[in-house]
Amino acid sequence: MSADSSGAEADAFAAGDAPIVDAHHHIWSLGRGDYAWITPAMTPLDRDFDLRDYRRVAPPGIEASVLVQAAPTVAETRFLLDAARDAGERVMAVVGWVDFERDDALDTLAALAVDPYLRAVRPMVQNLADPQWLLRPRVQAVLAALPALNLRFDALVRPQQLPALLHVLERNPALRVVIDHAAKPAIGAGMREPWGALLREAAGHPNTSCKLSGLATEAQADWTVATLRPYVDHIFQHFGDRRVMWGSDWPVVERGGGMARWWSATQELLAGLAMPSRAAVLGGNARRFYAR
Repeated sequence: MSADSSGAEADAFAAGDAPIVDAHHHIWSLGRGDYAWITPAMTPLDRDFDLRDYRRVAPPGIEASVLVQAAPTVAETRFLLDAARDAGERVMAVVGWVDFERDDALDTLAALAVDPYLRAVRPMVQNLADPQWLLRPRVQAVLAALPALNLRFDALVRPQQLPALLHVLERNPALRVVIDHAAKPAIGAGMREPWGALLREAAGHPNTSCKLSGLATEAQADWTVATLRPYVDHIFQHFGDRRVMWGSDWPVVERGGGMARWWSATQELLAGLAMPSRAAVLGGNARRFYAR
């Protein structure tokens, strides 16, 4: 990353003056009953979070955001679409969910895709026991159909699922994919391989982007910017500044030090980028990726 930003640019960035798009955050209402992964032991996530809560903690300058599914139900996707409509321009897009293995998956997707807020879908692949799940025939059929529906694919994967994702990228060159949370490298254990090599290979596919999000929760509680920097540098080395998009991963980030700590780290991690590159990472890339 080049260190050619002026003091004035750095001040504007630190103050949050440039328009920002948060490319990844959640809301949920536990009374809906479809968030089985959230248990009372998962403090501070074991409560409801809505868009008002989000705006109270979001960095200044956030112009719009992307609401991402957190439950494996179509009902939750409709809940997010309703929230997006109520929020107007402050929510730019919704990343929803369908059961890729159901016979009616494509019909369900087609019905949901009528809503202009639905821009992508995300099966919760990271939670699945089969590392080759993405290569199942019914899953492959749905992935192949997404471009015709003008939908993108948010790949919620861990390093062990990247090999299967690489096959998906090879078979579907028209599919627009973003790898959520940079595929969750094991930062807490200090491991960079095989994550690094696999992510580099994924970056070789031009329709594939990467989210700069979720890293704090993969690190130990005492993480610093120096802890994250080798992973972030690797992401930029291979995806460049036009295929990386920043996301808060709120409220999950509260288990990794919180929104303010992650935003402060973001400012340090991106400080070496020129202003046009920072603007792309903090907003322009997300707008381009999720646009209809």
